[in-house]
Amino acid sequence: MGKGDKNTEKGKISSGSYGVTRKRKKKAAFIAKPKAKKAAPKTAEVEETTKTPAKKTVTKKPAAKKTPAKKAPTKKKPTAKK
Repeated sequence: MGKGDKNTEKGKISSGSYGVTRKRKKKAAFIAKPKAKKAAPKTAEVEETTKTPAKKTVTKKPAAKKTPAKKAPTKKKPTAKK
């Protein structure tokens, strides 16, 4: 009666199976949220927005950073044997 026993819950968990002793959890039912209705815009506001053309703003990307040059590995001096 341990991890190797297929009839116990501990054994079902270790083998990754389900059955009478280890039930699956039920998933919650999906409930759709009601969508909020948008109010119709007034005609005066629509005319104002159509008269002024939208200006596109161009953002400059920062220049790519240069990576520093890699230094050559320093050679170790041989140690003197005693």
